[in-house]
Amino acid sequence: MPREHPFLLAGEPRRSGLAVDVISPYDGALVGRTWLAGADEFEAAADAAVAAEAPMRALPAWRRSEILLTVSQALRARRDEFGTRLAGEAGKPIKDALVEVDRASMTFHVAAEEARRLFGEVIPLDLAPHGTGRLALTRRFPLGAVAAISPFNFPLNLVAHKLAPAIAAGNPIVLKPATKTPLSAIALAELIVEAGLPAGGISVLPMDRAMGDRLVTDSRFKLLTFTGSSAVGWAMKARAGKKKLILELGGNAGVVIDDTADVDLAVGRVAMGGFAYAGQSCISVQRVFLHERIFDTFASALVARLARLEVGDPLDPATDLGPMIEPGEVARIDAWVREAVARGGRVLTGGKALSETVYAPTVLADVPEDERVCADEVFAPLVVLTRFADFTEALAAVNRSTFGLQAGVFTRDLERALRAFEVLEVGGVMVNDVPTFRIDHMPYGGVKDSGLGREGPRYTIEEMTELKLLVINRPT
Repeated sequence: MPREHPFLLAGEPRRSGLAVDVISPYDGALVGRTWLAGADEFEAAADAAVAAEAPMRALPAWRRSEILLTVSQALRARRDEFGTRLAGEAGKPIKDALVEVDRASMTFHVAAEEARRLFGEVIPLDLAPHGTGRLALTRRFPLGAVAAISPFNFPLNLVAHKLAPAIAAGNPIVLKPATKTPLSAIALAELIVEAGLPAGGISVLPMDRAMGDRLVTDSRFKLLTFTGSSAVGWAMKARAGKKKLILELGGNAGVVIDDTADVDLAVGRVAMGGFAYAGQSCISVQRVFLHERIFDTFASALVARLARLEVGDPLDPATDLGPMIEPGEVARIDAWVREAVARGGRVLTGGKALSETVYAPTVLADVPEDERVCADEVFAPLVVLTRFADFTEALAAVNRSTFGLQAGVFTRDLERALRAFEVLEVGGVMVNDVPTFRIDHMPYGGVKDSGLGREGPRYTIEEMTELKLLVINRPT
């Protein structure tokens, strides 16, 4: 029998009549079993979240911080267990899975600190004559019940970026994890309950898409936080009603490498940023713009570096690149590559499936920028190399995208770095690094089709709270 993982409804383990087997994307092995929540469970979770608004709001800052810190410490203590679970359900190489556990622990630790820093400010009102004798204060208050939907690719840390800030702000939360990778989210919720969160403060419900859509439209929730594809996210915004939204959506991250750059550094970082977790990250390197003087040197070095990647079993500590999440994704990216080649693109390495779920690390060149491997989000182990002669034009090429999440610029020229920061239409610019770089306390998010709002505990807490003003008249 597979290990069973009941979902969490208002902090209590529950099963339904619809079991879901979680399968390893690498070899099809059974990883565990959970259940899909239905209409009754959804209603119970939503009602419990509303009922928990008052006790969550009353929870003092020191206690919220203590709960979050306890979870952070538990993740560190159970690092290997959580890492193995991640590698199994997501097909993530174990060394990357363990890093994700460390990041989730940090996310809870930072949120614990931020729970103690929900400060307001004193605002002078005597800037106008009729403000004389008055004092103004601001304070942040919890919004109320939060709805959250998380993706498959970071089943622990992206869940942490929703649960930890909600708790820090004093909000109950109902989370729908990805149905392909729900086990880490359920296990994390169990740690939160064990740490003493009030009853009703958390529910983690695997649901089918139709049932999960009720999180979007139900007016009992004051905020929706969603991480996933751009098409789905913006469609949600249109149906979300009056609730606030945080949308962390897709990208086709660009990197500009000029003729002053440290080529060895850039090669190493692109090899990491484009191919970690088989490129299944919204900030995975996708489009690389290379100055014509260094194009051939960089391309040869990158191909040589990728030839040394160990491809195979995610549970093998030596593995660098494992499977994509399902066979359909391998078929999709293979079709995109063939389309690009048909229009003149060159395959420098890869360009083929190695198995039903593993796609070879692939580098393309000379691809028209309106091809899907350039214009859309590949979410696969693939980068496209493009030559440029003029730095300004390279920046413009990065901007010729509907996405704008993060970008990277490799240069030793400070003026170019500052110009890139001013010009690039993205949420974050990484100088002498790839857009895949993220530390979990950073403000993280995008513009254009890449989203709305920012994550990172401090910034998410601001989104999940309401700023309220108090004005006191002190008549003499």
